[in-house]
Amino acid sequence: MASLELLGRMSSCSGGGGSAAMRGGARLCFASMEAAGSRGMRKERRRTARSTAPVGALVERVVVAPVPVEQQRGAGRPEAHPQSVAARAVVTVRRRRKEDAKDRFAEQLDALADRVGRSVLLELVSTETDPRKGTPKKSKPSALVGWFDKKDVKAEKVVYTAEFAVDAGFGEPGAVTVLNRHQREFYIESIVVEGFPSGPAHFTCNSWVQPTRVSRDRRVFFSNRPYLPSETPPGLRELRLRELADLRGDGTGERRITDRVYDYDVYNDLGNPDKGVASARPVLGGEQMPYPRRMRTGRPSTATGNAESRVEYPEPIYVSRDEEFEEGKNEMLSEGAIKALLHNFMPLLVSSVSPDIRDFAGFHDVDNLFKEGLRLKQALHDQLFQKIPFVRKIQENSEGLLRYDTPDIIKKDKFAWLRDDEFARQALAGINPVNIERLQAFPPVSKLDPAVYGPPESAITEEHIIGHLDGMSVQEAVEGNRLYMLDYHDIFLPFLDRINAQDGRKAYGTRALFFLTAAGTLKPIAIELCLPPMTDGCKRAKRVFTPPADATSNWLWQLAKAHVCSNDAGVHQLINHWLRTHACMEPFIIAAHRQMSAMHPIFKLLKPHMRYTLKINALARQILINGDGVIESGFTPGNVCMEMSAFAYRELWRLDQEGLPADLIRRGMAVEDPSQPHGLRLLIEDYPYAADGLLLWSAISRWCEAYVAAYYPSDGAVQADYELQSWYAEAVQSGHADKRGAPWWPRLSTPGDLASLLTTLVWLCSAQHAALNFGQYPLGGYIPNRPPLMRRLVPAEGDPEYAHLVADPHRFFLSALPSLTQTTTFMTVIDTLSTHSADEEYLGERPDEAWTADPEALAAAREFAADVRRAEEEIERRNADPSRRNRCGAGVLPYELMAPSSGPGITCRGVPNSVTI
Repeated sequence: MASLELLGRMSSCSGGGGSAAMRGGARLCFASMEAAGSRGMRKERRRTARSTAPVGALVERVVVAPVPVEQQRGAGRPEAHPQSVAARAVVTVRRRRKEDAKDRFAEQLDALADRVGRSVLLELVSTETDPRKGTPKKSKPSALVGWFDKKDVKAEKVVYTAEFAVDAGFGEPGAVTVLNRHQREFYIESIVVEGFPSGPAHFTCNSWVQPTRVSRDRRVFFSNRPYLPSETPPGLRELRLRELADLRGDGTGERRITDRVYDYDVYNDLGNPDKGVASARPVLGGEQMPYPRRMRTGRPSTATGNAESRVEYPEPIYVSRDEEFEEGKNEMLSEGAIKALLHNFMPLLVSSVSPDIRDFAGFHDVDNLFKEGLRLKQALHDQLFQKIPFVRKIQENSEGLLRYDTPDIIKKDKFAWLRDDEFARQALAGINPVNIERLQAFPPVSKLDPAVYGPPESAITEEHIIGHLDGMSVQEAVEGNRLYMLDYHDIFLPFLDRINAQDGRKAYGTRALFFLTAAGTLKPIAIELCLPPMTDGCKRAKRVFTPPADATSNWLWQLAKAHVCSNDAGVHQLINHWLRTHACMEPFIIAAHRQMSAMHPIFKLLKPHMRYTLKINALARQILINGDGVIESGFTPGNVCMEMSAFAYRELWRLDQEGLPADLIRRGMAVEDPSQPHGLRLLIEDYPYAADGLLLWSAISRWCEAYVAAYYPSDGAVQADYELQSWYAEAVQSGHADKRGAPWWPRLSTPGDLASLLTTLVWLCSAQHAALNFGQYPLGGYIPNRPPLMRRLVPAEGDPEYAHLVADPHRFFLSALPSLTQTTTFMTVIDTLSTHSADEEYLGERPDEAWTADPEALAAAREFAADVRRAEEEIERRNADPSRRNRCGAGVLPYELMAPSSGPGITCRGVPNSVTI
């Protein structure tokens, strides 16, 4: 950790966005590292083997507006003298697909202004410096040609050109600067500069360029050739430093939507104390409630409390301009919003005018959501049509949108969810397959303070389970790795008094025990439901349920399973999904943009795995994890949801155990075994999440190792990389500031350390997130299978509610589940969260084939893509293997959440590169 502390002191120089100390230190770093010449020259020779495909080959794959004939013939080019080079920049601009009248008018004005001289100016920057001036060699500014001529072109991508004449000794172009003198921003997808002896230089931009009325600074785009800091050509060094300083900002002021600044802040914008105490929420982040940091917006504080003022959806919340969704993603979300509006409008309307049908009367009411949508009784029809005539039109014209898609979980077997084996199977191949753990000692023991929470031992005894162990003793089952557990006791118990005090929320701390059968499947053998010891005078603080023997115990068992599923849903959403794959990744993304240049090879590797994450996290603060938002409304913990998430971060999260092999070993689901393909042996061989996950983990690991080896031949190379070390140090010390002193942070001293760290981050952003996200509606859309909240405790004999259960068990069970409006609201949200957009980029894919100019890196990327395809083929074979009973059999769903490819929509498969939803 000494190296991290040193890096922290180095990193602190960068606070305030590029201070003089930081820039001076970086210049010293550049100077001291020039001695790495032999390795740098070797890499330089290797990297000169670049593609020399003509520009036409690059642009012919997209629909673009053609370049005018006179430009093709060279009309308007500066005259090339014998001692000069005539070069051309081909700029691909992506236009908005949909524009309103105001936007179209502004576009025409820009075209006219361009015609009279208010054009876009480009400038080439050489990798070399002028030996007389000591400054980078630059071309004269050149105007982008064709804006006026192509103002009415309907193509999504339009190609413009700029012509240059530079001295023959100009060298290789390493950067292009762009000055936008129009009134509107525009989106540059790419620039290709040709005409130089070194061949075409590719610049992947994918960025918005603001007009000079917003920012008078020229935008800088570096070529796709990667450079470690020590290898930065002299002509690009100052630009490299300046660009990073711009991205860091100065840490002050409110951010504008057009800004590109990345900075940190605590989660102090989830509540609104100005609306009253009930709307206030605690600040997440700091000594009292540790939490990762989020993107700083700099909005003013609320009038009361210590909160930042909120921006309510759909008003835009700040993220760096280039983190915004592209149009394809926005179109998908807009379609989902229309669907959500219709899905939620009718239930709210019905429940408001007819309180007697706020709950489901029977399972047929739940089924009708998928068959017919929400249908109104005739009397209610008449009543509504008299008061609100447009209701008839909604129901007549929107039948398809009012009806919900049938979730996969009931397509093959409508009643599978009632079976114990399916309840257990979902712990291995369901939405949340990452909490099942091997029971290593009996009975289970709590880690909570016994002085506060009572005796730590579980109430489950040997007598409860001995009849379900196939003749084995409990000790034999433990030693034979046959007992497993879902333990949600410690995470829920500290919050139960506050949860159960909320209207319509009831919960327990739960434990569910499973036995591994000879067939390789699990069966539940006991469920423990715990309340705080002070509740009810300790009379029923702990209750144990075992598989039923009669009708009444069957319904008590179903209610106990429902409480386990509800807790599982809460832990899945608040901890495994939101905390571990969204919130904990955000600091690494912010730090990457602040500390690593776009030229840095590690930034290039990480870039596709950072796409959209900051934007989706910002939206989550607006509508999902905020006070009274979707998460609080839809899950049992209610207004303590995010406090539970913070509790888990403080007590459980550590980066060194977030990789798949480490996590499996921590949970006792695998043991190290060098003879096995992945270096460990699964104790449940047919554990679909783990088995398929190891295929992708290994592919990612090999890719990261090959990529790192191409740039870091020694430990010293890793330790000397100032940007790399600053990135990791800042992510730990600023982004995870509340845990910065923990002794378990992985070191970053060797190429192996770096490859391991990158493997973990890529895994979490891609495969782990996909496994936890894209099955939410297909596997959780049928609420009786997996209720996100419970409204009743399990009655005991002698309770008034016990008689209601015995008299009408179906109705009692459904009354314990979410209400009609809670159900439809939850279904609508997870429908959107489970949807792939048409512009999704999947693991192993990089749409920009010229993302790097390094042939060795490109070869490693192609091998990675081939590894991913082979993993997908193996997953298909496994899903067809009848010996794998947890993924193949009568009514059993195949496990495809780790299958890398997918089409758009809800598919229950597909592994995007990044956290995109």
